[in-house]
Amino acid sequence: MSIENKTIALTGAGRGIGRATALHLAARGARLVLGARSEPEIAAVAAEIEAAGGHAVYRTVDVTRRGDLAALVDLARHRFGRLDVIVNNAGIGPISRFDALQVEDWDAMIDVNLKGALYGIAAALPLFTAQRSGHVVNVVSTAGLKIVPTMGVYAATKNALRTATEALRQESVAGMRVTEVSPGFIDTTFVDTLISDPAVREEIGRRKRELAISPDAIARAIAFAIDQPDDVEIGSIVVRPTAQD
Repeated sequence: MSIENKTIALTGAGRGIGRATALHLAARGARLVLGARSEPEIAAVAAEIEAAGGHAVYRTVDVTRRGDLAALVDLARHRFGRLDVIVNNAGIGPISRFDALQVEDWDAMIDVNLKGALYGIAAALPLFTAQRSGHVVNVVSTAGLKIVPTMGVYAATKNALRTATEALRQESVAGMRVTEVSPGFIDTTFVDTLISDPAVREEIGRRKRELAISPDAIARAIAFAIDQPDDVEIGSIVVRPTAQD
C-alpha cells in the first residue's frame, strides 16, 4: 500500500483541489504530471514540489481539447515510463437559474466537466490496457447528490460523469481501478469567480464563509483511494463539511 513512485497525472492542478492534491501526493512520494490552463500557476506548483525534493513535470492543458489530454499522458510516459493514475479534476461552475438562459455557460460546463473528463479517460485507457494496470479518479460533486436551485446544469454534468464512472468501473478488467470523489463545499475560488449573477455570487460567498473546508480534505481522500492494495478498489468517496446539509 504505497503512493511512493507512482506516476499520477492531474488536471486542474494549478489551484484549489488540484493544487492541494498535487502537493499532498508529491509529499507522499508520487511523481506528478500536472496539467492546467494557466502555465504560471502549474509552473509554480511544480516548482514548489521540486523545491521540497519531489518530482513534477507540467504542460498547459485545456481539457476541452482532446489532444491536450493525449499530450499530458504522453508526457507521463516519456518522462517517467508509465502512468499509474489519472485524476480528472478540472472543472468549472458558472451556476445560474435556468431562466437566466446562460446557455454559453451550460455549454462550457458540459465541455469541461463532462467531456474534459471523458477525454482524460480516452487518453489514459490505451496505456492502462498495455500496462495491465491503472487507476481513473474522477472528481464529481455533492451537488449531484442533493439538487438545489441554480445548480441544475452543473449538477447534471457531475451526475453524467458519475454515471460514466460507474459504467467504466463495471467494464474494467483486473488491474484497473475506478474511483469517484464527491467534494462538498470546499474553500476555493472555483465557483464564485465565474458567477455572473451578483445575488447568486453573494449567496455562494456567504455559504463558503460559513461552511467551507480546506481542499486538503479532498487531497487526502484521493490519496486514500490511490493508497490501497492492487486488489482493493474504493469506488466512491463523499467528503463534505459536517455542517453541510
